[in-house]
Parts: sequence; structure tokens; C-alpha cells
Amino acid sequence: MTNRFFRLAVWLLALVSTLQTVASAPKREFYQLKIYHVRDANQKNRLETYLQKAYLPALHRAGIKQVGVFEPTTGADSLVYVLTPFKSVDQFSNLTETLTKDKQYTTDAADYINAPFDQPYYSRFESVLMQAFATTPTLVAPALSGNRADRVYELRSYEAATEKLHEAKIAQFNNGELDIFKRLGFNTVFCGQVQAGGKMPNMYYMTTFSDKADRDAHWKAFGADPAWKTLNALPEYAHNFMRADTYLLHPTAYSDY
Repeated sequence: MTNRFFRLAVWLLALVSTLQTVASAPKREFYQLKIYHVRDANQKNRLETYLQKAYLPALHRAGIKQVGVFEPTTGADSLVYVLTPFKSVDQFSNLTETLTKDKQYTTDAADYINAPFDQPYYSRFESVLMQAFATTPTLVAPALSGNRADRVYELRSYEAATEKLHEAKIAQFNNGELDIFKRLGFNTVFCGQVQAGGKMPNMYYMTTFSDKADRDAHWKAFGADPAWKTLNALPEYAHNFMRADTYLLHPTAYSDY
């Protein structure tokens, strides 16, 4: 009887410990990636003035502190990327209402809100909604030294042929690839599984480096890493993506990181 009570007590303590760990674990964030397309320098300047003077300050007032704004490192001057973390889907879906109720925003963004049909602030924008990976539940702003203007943020997406293969790619990240990134100092900002977007099944992640040479050196080390070679050779991860896209970005002067 004593042994039975002892085993029960140990089981209960283990259960309480597990529940406490689950309760204290960060909830998985959601991310919106907005990709603005602009037709010329004038339109881009107007859009960036809106983002800097109205949109980001309003998001900060709403409790969203780490908003990233990026531009391509070369060419494609017609694109502006805005990455916004949300604590929940509700916070994301209620954003328009939140901005509408923000009197400071409606004042600061009056020209943007009331732009005439023939003078819009963009040609169009894309919106991708993602949920953070379980192993990287929250966005991590990198702690980099050196010239901010030289920093390279690498945004990658991986499309898969099927949902099952897509899940295998995420499993590969969770079961070793992200650990290798951490060991090699890739400064992973976020990893997100696409919930709604134009390209699915898909996932995105972002890493960052001091400059382009630093980025290239890290990828050379990654490709030669024995742990990566072993992980990537496992049969369960074969063919887990059919298309990978890489976008090299610089942060704008007003980006939060």
C-alpha cells in the first residue's frame, strides 16, 4: 500500500510539473507579412512616410512593439516588406477596428486613409498570415553590432508538393535544423507556418547577419556541417519541399530591429 501511495505521489508531482511547464510556456504568436508593391519613388516615399509616422506608432500604442520594415538589398525597389507579430488571431483580425478607434492614428493617417483613387499609396499589397513554430513561439529581435545599414535579413519560403511533405519540412526544422542555426549563430528572427496566403502549403523563416559577407560565411559553414548532412539525409525528410525562395533584405531606418 505504501509503495502504491508513493508511486501515486510521484505521478502527481510529475503531472503538476508538466502542467506548470505548459502553463508557463510562451504562446505561439501569429505573424502578418505584408508586401507592398509601389510603382515609383514618389509612391514609395509616401508609403514609407505613412508607415513611419502613422502605422508603426499606432501598432506600438496597441502593444505591438517589434514591427520590422524591410527593403530588398538589390533591385526590386518597388517592394516594401512589413512583418508584424500578433499575440493571437483575434489581435490580428481586430487590427482594423483597433486602428479605427485610435484617434491619433486617424489624424496621422488621414492622407493615407482618404487617398483618391488615382493617387493611392501602393499599386497593391500581398498579405500572408502565419503561425509561429512550436519550437520558436515568439519573434526574437537580433542583437547585432556594427553598421545597421549593412545588416542583411534573409527571408526564405519553402513550398511543398503536399501537406504531408510540408509537415515533414517543419519537423526537420523542429528536430534539428533550428538547433544547427542556433549553434552556428544564424540569429533566427521567426519561423512561421502559412495559414493563409497565395502560396500553400508553405512556411517562412527569417535569419539575420551583420553584412552580406557574414551571411555567405554562415551558409558555407551550414552546408559543410556534419549534423546538417546527417539530418538532411534522413529518408523521412526526402522531397519535403519543391520550391525555395530567398529574399535578401535591409532594415529601414525606422524598423524596430
